[in-house]
Amino acid sequence: MNVQWLEDFIALADCMNFSKAAEKRNVTQPAFSRRIKSLEEALAADLVDRSSHRLKLTDAGNAVLAAAKDVDGRLKRVCREIEQMKAVASSLTFASTHALSFTFFPNWFKALPAPASSAPVHLLADNMNACERMMLEGRAQFLLCHSHGATEISLPEMSFRMVELAKDEIVPVAKSSKDGFPMFSLDDAVDNDTPLLSFDDRSGIGRILDSVLDERMRKVRLRSPFSSHLAVALKALAVDGKGIAWAPRSLVEDELQSGALCLAGGEEWRVTVSVVLVRSRERQSPLAEQFWSLAIRRSS
Repeated sequence: MNVQWLEDFIALADCMNFSKAAEKRNVTQPAFSRRIKSLEEALAADLVDRSSHRLKLTDAGNAVLAAAKDVDGRLKRVCREIEQMKAVASSLTFASTHALSFTFFPNWFKALPAPASSAPVHLLADNMNACERMMLEGRAQFLLCHSHGATEISLPEMSFRMVELAKDEIVPVAKSSKDGFPMFSLDDAVDNDTPLLSFDDRSGIGRILDSVLDERMRKVRLRSPFSSHLAVALKALAVDGKGIAWAPRSLVEDELQSGALCLAGGEEWRVTVSVVLVRSRERQSPLAEQFWSLAIRRSS
């Protein structure tokens, strides 16, 4: 049986007129009529009652129409899925934390040689919790994020692997005063209540800071008037003089150089982290595998 005949029959049921249905299917009426007849012969049943001036479907025709619509719907869904699979095979999809999507990713990806740097890219920037969920659900091929040995990425090691691409540093910053010193400092926070622009529990950087600096944080007087998973939002408020914020040095380097921000604490308050690329251990598209091999070579 030709699947095209089912589409013809659906068109006939919609129009209840051979001429209009043939026009809708872009074929001549005689050819269209032959195709409907071929469907009836294949099923050994009359699908259309032609005995009166007004066409109507037979009981068999109504049953076949329901099945034809079901088959047609399934085939269209499969076609869409195939197109999506083709798109995935010919492109690279990254989940990235917001901070790295702003600073690290554009320069890193641009520096890669072809064909990696010339491949179509879909970048999904979100908080760490959402990025991990995208990887678990298979909606992204790669995850770009910060990592530290004190806290684990919430992805099963047996299913995912990662490679270190670079080092970064999470540093405390505050607005610079006219004399070049920070408006707020962690040294002053030992004795004075100091506003902290903090990361919420959706943030990967927040997880790292909680793991590494939790005991030290208990020794200073910090209050949190604002929290977010967005490092760029915390940076903007720090520039505006609202408090101390921790941020990747790669994100605040320009402001540190210009004097808009100052380091708000000594080396004991800074946390060295890795910028890592994570992927599933399952075999991926040839383009994704080629990209991964290139990323590993570039990192070594």
